[in-house]
This record gives sequence, structure tokens and C-alpha cells, in this order.
Amino acid sequence: MSCTLALNFRFNQLPFPTKMPHIVIEYTPNLTDLPFNAMLDAVTRRLAESTEVQDEADLKARVVRADHFRVGLEDSGRGFIHITIRIMAGRNTQAKQDFSQRVTDGMLEHMPKFGEEMTVHLSVEVVDIERESYRKVKLS
Repeated sequence: MSCTLALNFRFNQLPFPTKMPHIVIEYTPNLTDLPFNAMLDAVTRRLAESTEVQDEADLKARVVRADHFRVGLEDSGRGFIHITIRIMAGRNTQAKQDFSQRVTDGMLEHMPKFGEEMTVHLSVEVVDIERESYRKVKLS
């Protein structure tokens, strides 16, 4: 005799913590001398303080330079810093807004002043990672 137990639940109701693996900071190369180490420290520290983050070691942050870019129609005098926070699907809007605010505050904590000749846009977005297709293997 065999017994089959079917469980039907949504991923955001899982009894184990969800991970928040990736913070990607993209910037234009005309923004020179940005203190990225201090910014990364501030961003990861603020995110680690969130109750949504179970283990600070799940925070993986990196900075990527966008060598080829355009901001509007101008060739110069404009730049951007865009942060993408990639998290496991299932968090509510309030949690995503909190992540976005924590990252924005962390970036602004160490943001230098830009002269009038430079217009810089700072943006943050939170993107869900599909649980069904995401794979992670800890190698050590």
C-alpha cells in the first residue's frame, strides 16, 4: 500500500527563508572617482539590517562599468548610476520598497557632489528571480 501526500502552497508561504542574492551597480565611465568600496559597504550593511535578509553572506554585490552608453541625445554632461537588486520571488511590495530605499540611502551616504556641468541620474529597481529556474551551488 502506498500513500501519496500532495502539498499545495505558494512560494511566498514557504517555511524557510528566501534569499536575496545579487546587487548590481552599473555606472557610466564619465563619473570618475566614485567611492565604490564605501558605497558597497553602506549598501550591503543596510541590506543586512533588513529582517528580510537571513544571512549577510547571501548578499553578493558588484560594480559594472557601462563603457558604451547614452543618456538622452547628448554625448556628454550626463551620466547614470543604476542599481538592480535581484531577489527571490515572493516578497511583497513593502519589502521591495524597503530594499530600494535602503540601497538608495546607502549610495547617497557616500555620493560626491557633481558640478553643474554634469547631470547624473541615480535609479534603483528590484527584480524578482524565478524560483523555478534559479540554481545556486555553494562550491566550498
